[in-house]
Amino acid sequence: MDLATERLLLRRWTAADREAFAAINADPLVMATLGPLMARDVSDAFVDRIEACFEDRGWGLWCVEVIGGPACIGSVGLWPMPVEVDHLPEVEIGWRIASAHWGKGYAPEAAAAVLADAFTRLGLGEVGSITAACNDKSRRVMKKIGLVHDPTEDFDHPRLTPDNPLSRHALYRMSAKQWRELQQDER
Repeated sequence: MDLATERLLLRRWTAADREAFAAINADPLVMATLGPLMARDVSDAFVDRIEACFEDRGWGLWCVEVIGGPACIGSVGLWPMPVEVDHLPEVEIGWRIASAHWGKGYAPEAAAAVLADAFTRLGLGEVGSITAACNDKSRRVMKKIGLVHDPTEDFDHPRLTPDNPLSRHALYRMSAKQWRELQQDER
C-alpha cells in the first residue's frame, strides 16, 4: 500500500532509491541537526532497517517521490521512538528531505498524509516528534501539521554530551483525539 498526496507518492523502497537516499544522508545541510554524515553502506543498512520495520510493524519511513518528478527526494513516515526517555510516545513521525527540495512544502504535505494513516488505518493513539531544539526547519513542520509542543517536556538527548549543541531536544506530540478535532475544525 502506498500513500498519495496532491504532489507526492509515499511508497516502499526500491534498490534504485538507495543512491539518492545515500546522497541525502551524506549532505551536510540535511544532517546538520540529525547527526553524523552517513557513508553509503550505513545509509543502505538504514534502508534495510526501514524495510524490516514495514515487514514487522506494518509501518515505517516511506520513500518520498515527487509525482512526475524525482523518484526519491527523502523519507517521511513513522519510526519507533529512537531514544528511551520516560515521557516520550512510542512512535515518532519524522522526515528527511533533500536540501534541493526544501521550501516547497513537501515535508508537511507528506507528514499530514502519514498522520492521517497513523490515526485511521493504523489506529495509533498518539505520535510524537523530536528534534534538536535548534532545528527550526523541523519545528516549523511540526507546527504546520498540528503537533503540540509543551516546553516542560523538552529533554537532553541521552546519547549526546551536555556540551553538544544538539543535546537539547524539543518534543512535539499529537493524540488521535487531537487529530480528529483538527480534521473537524478544517471542515
